[in-house]
Parts: sequence; C-alpha cells; structure tokens
Amino acid sequence: MNQSVHFITLSTLDLNAARDFYVSGLGWTPLMDVPGEIVFFQIAPGTVLGLFEAGRFAADMEGGPEDARLGGVTLAHNVASPQEVDAVVDQALKAGARLVKSPARADFGGYHGHIADPNGVVWEVCHNPGWSVDEDGTVRLGPVEG
Repeated sequence: MNQSVHFITLSTLDLNAARDFYVSGLGWTPLMDVPGEIVFFQIAPGTVLGLFEAGRFAADMEGGPEDARLGGVTLAHNVASPQEVDAVVDQALKAGARLVKSPARADFGGYHGHIADPNGVVWEVCHNPGWSVDEDGTVRLGPVEG
C-alpha cells in the first residue's frame, strides 16, 4: 500500500454547526457539501477533510452510535510564527471555538495552542521552526535550535 492518506473523515454530532464554523467563521471553501450528510474541504494537495454527520457516519460503517464517537485525535495547522499562532487561535475563538490550551512555548522548542471546533474536534495551531515542506511536497522535521 502506498504511504499516503487522501481523506480524513471525522464524525460530527452537529454538521450545521461544523459547516458554519469552518465556512463562515474561518473562511474555508467547501469542495463538496451534501446538506444533512457530509461536507468536504481540500486541506492540502491531494488531501481532503470530511465532516460526516454522526448518524450517517455510523450507518455507513453498519455500526451503532458508539462507532460514531471521535476520540484521541488532533489535527494540526502549522504557521510561520508564534504571533500567527496567537492570531489563528484568536480568529477561531471568535468563530466559536473553545480554548483547550492557551498558546505557549512547547517542549519541542516551538509554540502552540489547542482549540476545539463546535463538535469537539481538537486543532493544534503550531509554529514549529523544524518543520518545512519541500517543493515536491516532502515534509521535513528537523531539530529545533535553542
């Protein structure tokens, strides 16, 4: 199997709240939106984030409500500076996010904070000076100085 992920699909208890948060609050543009079912956003070259209504998510897996729960997952968004971390966290809070962890210096030498969208999906907003992406899309995780 090729080492890649093309779709990240998350169960969401309130699809309308999630859509409003990402579209109206954060300014994201849906790739496809099926009201009452799922909304997709392209989040990187060849990568899509899907927010799937919890009941339909469970039914799609032929499972029960316990199969629709989300646990132990964070999504991360890397930015260019600690100041940008603060700005993105502030924008998300104004759009209805819940503060999970205030932005602060991280053990790895960067700077990060955590917010949760209206459905509890936790996002880490991070400045990691050792992280970069080459023109061909290769991710580099280098040591952080200082």
